[in-house]
Amino acid sequence: MSAVNTASSFIENAPPGELTEVINDIGSLLDDLSISDKLAPAVEKYNKEQFVTTKLPGGSALVIVSEHNDLGGGRFYDSESASSFTYNHKTQKASDVQSYPIEGEHASTVKSLLRDVGNHVKEHFPSLPAYGVYPTDDGIAILIVGNKYSPSNYWNGRWRSTYIFNPSSSTLTGSIAVDVHYYEDGNVRLVTEKAVNESLRSTTSAEVARAIASVEKKYQEELNRAFGALSEGAFKNLRRQLPVTRQKMDWQKASAYKIGQDIGGGGRAR
Repeated sequence: MSAVNTASSFIENAPPGELTEVINDIGSLLDDLSISDKLAPAVEKYNKEQFVTTKLPGGSALVIVSEHNDLGGGRFYDSESASSFTYNHKTQKASDVQSYPIEGEHASTVKSLLRDVGNHVKEHFPSLPAYGVYPTDDGIAILIVGNKYSPSNYWNGRWRSTYIFNPSSSTLTGSIAVDVHYYEDGNVRLVTEKAVNESLRSTTSAEVARAIASVEKKYQEELNRAFGALSEGAFKNLRRQLPVTRQKMDWQKASAYKIGQDIGGGGRAR
């Protein structure tokens, strides 16, 4: 396997919000300052898979870059602003915004979904959220991404939801992916994914948004229960039950132990 192929695999598995650091580290390891140009295909693939977000020139809302809104030639479109744009995967900037109205049989449904799914996202994703609704050959793609970065506290996280709404079969299919990286005094990462396959009671945008909210709430509750079980189970079993003396520590007498040690001359010389 070539160095570029190996480096590309690192790009593919870069934690949320840490792509730039991974690229810089790869350049240092390979002693190749031009490595970013060689990794351009891998970076583009990563950005589209991870639903990287950007702001359009003059805009304030975040828009998504993905396979579902890829027009080819480095251009993507945003349904809500009815515009297309060029995205530079290296600088992570959007430019050359042009009008791109949504047309076709699903145009009105897309607009309704943008409203109702948007309300769900704004209520439940407080940190750097973005969403998009795009007509596809299989129905209508609904993407949601929520990013929360806290590098000063040594952790970053990302939630990605991918749904395909099929009005003909009244179904909602897709997946929810969660990726969290914690790296203070260690390196712990959670990467998990849940498949979604829901039958809808109707094909209204309100029902689709309700189903999405229900699925995501249940999954979040599942994750919370799993974390609780880890804390009280596997993680607890990793900790030493008794000190090396094999006797329990009487914390009520801890200060007395220290005083007795000092009086007896056992304290360390200052």
